[in-house]
Amino acid sequence: MLQPKKQGNYFMLPNEIFCMDLSAGEIALYAFLMRMEDRKTFTCYPAFKTIGEALKMGSKNTVMKYVRLLEEKELIETKRTIVEYHDGVLRNGNLMYRILPIKQAVDAFHRRQIYNYGRNK
Repeated sequence: MLQPKKQGNYFMLPNEIFCMDLSAGEIALYAFLMRMEDRKTFTCYPAFKTIGEALKMGSKNTVMKYVRLLEEKELIETKRTIVEYHDGVLRNGNLMYRILPIKQAVDAFHRRQIYNYGRNK
């Protein structure tokens, strides 16, 4: 399992995530990815199984749903990875998660609010 690089025994979350209409599952996943990320590259590679077990999410499909929601809200982006085994066989690896700048996510949230203004009446 990939271990986070820590500055002490804590990590920080941006305050803005609590003002973006995120569900508890989305906040939990975002916090987990922040905990796991490499602070220089803003990336991490936890498996769906690792995430699901850590957050008690149950199924891979539930984890995948929250990953998709965080991508749609521009909090993270994902990229597929390929792993080459010692026998030369290539297989799909874990997703690479990149935490996006919080300002980008806040701006996207505000664009959605403006777009949806008046539509829900």
